[in-house]
Amino acid sequence: MSTENGKQGTGEVHHDLAPLTSRFAALGTPESATWLSGELGGSAPGPTTYWIDAVVTVSPAVATMLLATAPQPTTTGPDVIPSLTPALPAGPLSTGTDLDALFAAGQFRATAYLTSDGRTVVLVAKGQ
Repeated sequence: MSTENGKQGTGEVHHDLAPLTSRFAALGTPESATWLSGELGGSAPGPTTYWIDAVVTVSPAVATMLLATAPQPTTTGPDVIPSLTPALPAGPLSTGTDLDALFAAGQFRATAYLTSDGRTVVLVAKGQ
């Protein structure tokens, strides 16, 4: 499977939490998650860049911590793989550099989007 934004993967939808929490400690112990992953680009030699698109429901305590980063409303939606679109939360989302910084760990960096109550996080992550 591939998409117009260069994301390639198997198309398998995941719900297990460990692969996300091992990369993004700021998620704490999530209540649930829906995510997909794969590789970016083609078969060129060199390091491989991986992507993860995820919709994660976090605990109330984590939601409070994420909201404390003061994300700002955005009209630009997350650039997720189309098969994750049905899992996206309804309503407005907020984002910001301080929120994104919470999800910059190890080799991965993410753009994070947050619902107004802070309970749902959408991650668009890339890393090696």
